[in-house]
This record gives sequence, C-alpha cells and structure tokens, in this order.
Amino acid sequence: MAFKVTCLPSLSLLFFLFFFSRTMGNIGNPTKLSSIESIKQLKGCCDKGSKAQGLHQLKLYLARFGYLNYQHTPEHTNAEDDKFDDELEAALKSYQKYYRLNATGTLDEATVSQMIVPRCGVPDKEIHHHGSKSLPTVSFYRFFPNNPRWPPSKTQLTYAFASDYPNNHVPPVVRAFSQWSTAISYFTFSRVNDFRNADLKVSFKRGNHGDGYDFDGAGGVLAHAFAPTDGRVDYDADEKWSDGPGAVPNAMDFETVAVHEIGHLLGLGHSDDPNASMFPTVSFGVQKGLNSDDIQGIKVLYGLN
Repeated sequence: MAFKVTCLPSLSLLFFLFFFSRTMGNIGNPTKLSSIESIKQLKGCCDKGSKAQGLHQLKLYLARFGYLNYQHTPEHTNAEDDKFDDELEAALKSYQKYYRLNATGTLDEATVSQMIVPRCGVPDKEIHHHGSKSLPTVSFYRFFPNNPRWPPSKTQLTYAFASDYPNNHVPPVVRAFSQWSTAISYFTFSRVNDFRNADLKVSFKRGNHGDGYDFDGAGGVLAHAFAPTDGRVDYDADEKWSDGPGAVPNAMDFETVAVHEIGHLLGLGHSDDPNASMFPTVSFGVQKGLNSDDIQGIKVLYGLN
C-alpha cells in the first residue's frame, strides 16, 4: 500500500475519530479495515443501484479513511449492507479525486490498484486544510483538527524504544529522526532509555494491541502514530520490513514509514502531494524522504517562516 501507515492524533484527533465512530450509524468499527481480497473481487462488478456480496467491505474501507459517513442520511440505517447506494458512489468519487484518478464513482481497476497499496491508518478526509493565503506556491500539506503542536518549550524531544522492540529496526528510525532535525533545524531528537517518560514512544505491535487501532497483518496498515503531544507510534510487527539503508524489492522501507510517522508525531496530517513523505500511501520496494511540502508544512505549523 502506498502506505497504510496508521497515524493517530492527539486528543483532538482522537475526539474526531471517536465522534466519527459514534456517528457512523451501523457502519461498524471504522478502524477495522475491510478485506483487500474482497475489494479485489469486486473490481468492475457493479455500479450504483446494484447489490453485490462484499460491498459492505468496501464501505468499511472508505469509512475507515474518512470518505464515507452516513450520519447525515438517517434513512440509511444499515451501512453494512451490500447495496451500491448514492453515498457509496459519492465516496468513491471523493476517493478517486484525492488520489488523482478518473472520478467514475465505480470500482474500476485503477481504484482497486490504489486501494491495495499499503498506507497510513490516519484518515485522509477531511482533517484540516492549513488555509494559509500568504504562501507564494501551491501547497498540499494538512494539519490535525485544532492544529495540535508541541509547545515552544518542547523543541528538544526525547524518544525511547519499548523493551521488546527489535534491535535491527532501531537504525532506520534513528535515521528518520535525523532527516527531520536536519531539514527543520527547530527540533532535536535524543534517544533515552526511560520509555515511560520519553516524549516519543516507539513500539512494535501486532493485531489487537490495546489502543483501539488494530493492525491487520501483512499489507494494509503499516504503522500508526498519535499527533502532539501524545507521542506514541506503533509499527506492525507482521510486515515485511527492510532496514536499509536503501530500498529493497518486495519489502517495506522502514525509514520511509518512520519519516511519515514522525511527521504525524510533530503535527502533520496527510498531504495531497504524491511526492511528499506525508502522502498516505507508499509501495513496497520504494524509498521516500522529506520534500518541500513536508518541510513547508512544519514551518507553517510552528510559525518558522
């Protein structure tokens, strides 16, 4: 998946996700991803007005990432059915526009191909556009609701690894922190041993690990992180990771995902720019680093321009 990295927010975004999950009618748990295999089987099979077994899996996928919300249409009391309704068509078009696909409103081959790319678990739509009108160039970055950020007194952030964190996965995370500190020259990151009291807590988890945002095995969601000032970031232990340096075919580059997750830890949401580290997805065998959109986003968020 381009990456299904699950990146989670501060209390403000947690409230958003809680509110989102409570107002989905019967859409079910929006944090539970649908079966990718089910979505593959639906490709090209149906359009608005039809019914097909497994369409509720597609609805769960779109709900999880912020494209489908039945709260404003109370007549749709069972969003887990297999009917291709108006809301599903609109959600597909919104998804297709976000990923710069042809907005057909049908589950065509290009859309399915995008959906099966690994990605971050934070919703794409609609968290918060930055809204700055003073920038001389077009920008695509986003922030979390209410623009959570670290206070001015916390520019020197500590990070620690959980006691059971695999040692071979430490170097790519250290390099990812170095990318951010070099590019921004505002934050510094120092490793400490005190996991409990570290500002940023890095863990390896699998499946249901107690924070309400279950991992889904290999593929799908790769990791998730919470926005300031929560500080938690978890990586899915079931993924096929590459520790680099450098990309490895058919493996997920750990440093690339770590750079993305650190962006969430600092307050960035997802970017619309496919070249940005904060784009929601990343493919196996691909390495990405920070680009101008990522850097500009942090500078605007922290008033560094």
